[in-house]
Amino acid sequence: MKRNISRRDFLKTSSLASAFFIVPRHVLGRGFLAPSDRLNFGFIGCGKQSNFLLNSFLKTNQVEFVAASDVFQQKTERFINSIKKFYQTQNNTNRNTVSVYSDFRQLLQRKDIDAVIIALPDHWHAAAAVRACAAGKDVYCEKPLSLTVAEGRAMVNAARKYDRVFQTGSMQRSWNEFRQAVELVRNGYIGDITEVKINVGGPPKDFDLTGEPIPDGMDWQSWLGPNVVDRPYNKDLAPTIEYEPKIWPKWRDYKDFGGGGMTDWGAHMFDIAQWGLDMDHSGPVKLTYPTGITNARDGLVFEYANGIKMTHQTVPERQSCTFIGTKGQVYVARGVLKTLPDETLKSKLITGTDKRVYYSDNHYKDFIEAIRKRCRPICDVETGHRTATVCNIGNIAYQLQRSLQWNPQKEKFEGDDQANQLLHRAMKKEWMV
Repeated sequence: MKRNISRRDFLKTSSLASAFFIVPRHVLGRGFLAPSDRLNFGFIGCGKQSNFLLNSFLKTNQVEFVAASDVFQQKTERFINSIKKFYQTQNNTNRNTVSVYSDFRQLLQRKDIDAVIIALPDHWHAAAAVRACAAGKDVYCEKPLSLTVAEGRAMVNAARKYDRVFQTGSMQRSWNEFRQAVELVRNGYIGDITEVKINVGGPPKDFDLTGEPIPDGMDWQSWLGPNVVDRPYNKDLAPTIEYEPKIWPKWRDYKDFGGGGMTDWGAHMFDIAQWGLDMDHSGPVKLTYPTGITNARDGLVFEYANGIKMTHQTVPERQSCTFIGTKGQVYVARGVLKTLPDETLKSKLITGTDKRVYYSDNHYKDFIEAIRKRCRPICDVETGHRTATVCNIGNIAYQLQRSLQWNPQKEKFEGDDQANQLLHRAMKKEWMV
């Protein structure tokens, strides 16, 4: 049969047909996300922490991991196998193809990668993050953000220059007990704050490990990376997969690679103190070293311009932050919130008339949402830098064994050239930031 159809009739018919093939996303089920809407992520540093981060992001069902980089072959292989197992549990064997790179700079060259997760040891954070920002990638970087104050500021500058979304992995900001503690403090429910006590480990120590054979498949010189001082391999620094379950890698204990308990747990608990005191864009102005103690590992007192004092202690209890006010106290640790003398304060409903802080109940989804909205996440790079700065200048005071005056606006010590020299470190030329 010969048919004649007008342009108007053709468009009308086409529109009706399209209605049967273009299905609104919400019709396909709550939480459905089209493959084209997922973000492509690269993962840099496939050590012990990577498994937790990998699963946390995969469970959002909003990302695809398309690339991974590590200098230890067996760890990238484990990472890829973990992804395969995750999708097997979902009866989805078609996803996903992950490319492996021994040099993360090759990963950063890929135009299809939206963001990277950096889970390297602290001495690598700045070198990787600055280059990721320059390559146009959004960044999730593990805490503590930086090994030195200068490196932290370089990371902030890079994120701002290249307009990147940058989340610091201080995930306690997305946990209910810490948000509740901060809002109680901010709203004056324990009166005016006079003191904060932070219970975390002490400063780092000098390198004292003996050399051991480098495992097959590990590029040890690349692991050392930016450091100008050569150190021998030891499994306590970068454990093999067989040894890894027995320890948390101890690179964080040594000055060459980390900041000891002061930065490891301090990046969590000093962070809550900074949040509660509304100091995310500032910091203390004075550090008082404990009188008459040689090589002290606790007892340092930080003082803010408003007179509030923050004491670092290392008592044998869980890591915590305690706010002390003129009317009471708020103690917070992971899974624990205590209020004195009024125990009911811990359950107080923070109403709309009270001051509220940024709400996030999932640190990883918050990062993803910030990427989509092109806004700053709950623990933006500046926030992470300011917290790491508190930890790092504390370590400098312990190292010099004396009190210091700090200018949080200039990010310099007042009248102390020796202390200011410790705000940065020597780095190999190819990795300088």
